[in-house]
Amino acid sequence: MTEMLETDVLVIGSGVAGATAALELADAGLHVTVATLGRDSKDSSTYWAQGGIVFRGEDDSPDLLAKDIHHAGAGHCSPEAVRIISEEGPRLLQELLIDKVHVAFDRNEDGTLSLVKEGSHSVARIVHATDATGKAVQLALRERMAGHPNIDILFEHTAIDLLTPSHHARNRLAVYDPLSCLGAYLLNQTEGRVIRCLAKKTILATGGLGQIFLRTTNPSRAQGDGLAMAYRAGARVINNEFIQFHPTTFYHPHEPNALISEAVRGAGARLVRANGEPFMQEYSPDWKDLAPRDVVSRSIHDEMLKTDMPHVYLDLHSYIHPDRIREHFPNIYRTGLEYGVDISSELVPVVPAAHYFCGGVWVDVWGRTTIADLYAVGEVSCTGVHGANRLASTSLLEGLVWGKRSADHIQNSLPPQLPLPAKDVPPWEDYGGEAPDPALITQDLSSIKHIMWNYVGLVRTSPRLSRAIRELRALETEIERFYRVAEITDGLIGLRNAVRTAIIVTMAAWENKGSMGCHYRQ
Repeated sequence: MTEMLETDVLVIGSGVAGATAALELADAGLHVTVATLGRDSKDSSTYWAQGGIVFRGEDDSPDLLAKDIHHAGAGHCSPEAVRIISEEGPRLLQELLIDKVHVAFDRNEDGTLSLVKEGSHSVARIVHATDATGKAVQLALRERMAGHPNIDILFEHTAIDLLTPSHHARNRLAVYDPLSCLGAYLLNQTEGRVIRCLAKKTILATGGLGQIFLRTTNPSRAQGDGLAMAYRAGARVINNEFIQFHPTTFYHPHEPNALISEAVRGAGARLVRANGEPFMQEYSPDWKDLAPRDVVSRSIHDEMLKTDMPHVYLDLHSYIHPDRIREHFPNIYRTGLEYGVDISSELVPVVPAAHYFCGGVWVDVWGRTTIADLYAVGEVSCTGVHGANRLASTSLLEGLVWGKRSADHIQNSLPPQLPLPAKDVPPWEDYGGEAPDPALITQDLSSIKHIMWNYVGLVRTSPRLSRAIRELRALETEIERFYRVAEITDGLIGLRNAVRTAIIVTMAAWENKGSMGCHYRQ
């Protein structure tokens, strides 16, 4: 690989949103370069999505779906974005994921798609692949990308920063031009070299930021990379206080938080106290265990405070037949056994965990950011669909819809050449510092996670947020100093992005003095 790489479109990330955009562009004859952090599909949040994806149910309609999305989003959703996903989403799922990519969704004995109901949905409209829907979607998309002649996948490549003429051009007068993007600096992790990837259009599809919290369902590198890069480049970012906590993850004092899909409660499971007594009817009489996720998460938080317990319990076996549990939730069943719990016969200890980022890089209905030639799709973006709280199983659908829409817009607006001659983009400056000590990176990340969990978590107060701002800013100053003198590594890049992302979220939470959706000020 040369130090300089040129392509029509650079896609940073390879989940459902990035992969959909890449495949649509490649099928249209464009050359697409996909940069992804890992060697396999597991680095994507899509891969770990258990529940499902919104389709269309019996007696369903775009208006009914839109009503449910607005209700979950606490009335803070963009009407135009909600209209688009409600009208286009089910059709694109059929055309792209079922007919084109052939995702093996579960079906009934008569061959029709199996539909389930999840929290805050008026009807059963969720399609799924047992309890590993995201994995089925991700593997199908990745297999199709791998064999496409117009797609080059750069495995184990970390985006360091977006390339913008106002920041990086040799011609310093470019600072007076409107903000634009022409690719990114990418770190080849295996060789330790940085390349300039120049692109006519760039798509951010880097996923979420759950790993800035102590407890999360997100994969290990979901640290807000795309949000931090876009912010440094000057993009508008919005709704960053809205972090959705998933109510039910396996509790274990020494293991990561494994997700227990909302589909389990959709199938009848109840949240209970240690004595087996259900409690959600006391917090949400109408929706009970299928209330919006912010309501369920805070209800669990209150129960934990009342009982001085580090968790509550989920009761499956009293409400769902054991055979059905093992058949419909095989992966959750196996994970439970690994945690020492048989979910078909025992109460399951559960605790909320950071799950989904409802805010992000502002985009329009075509996925365009406020920086020319830069698009954002999936969880890193804020289309306005989710408002103040995401409706269950809309995230994969949003990634699919805006992945397709961004590709459509790029096909109709791709310039014949790069907006800046390649010679005007300087190579990465390596100052030859020492390799950073992994122990220092681990310690700083641990500090960020604890600050965010304790001060910017489920329940926020002015004193907590004020302290978080002070501590995070001091930490960022030290990390930036460290970053400037050390050898560039994937871990150091992630740490720098994590602390900047934490500050973005905390400042947004500080500025929003009221409570709305999954942002709760006490």
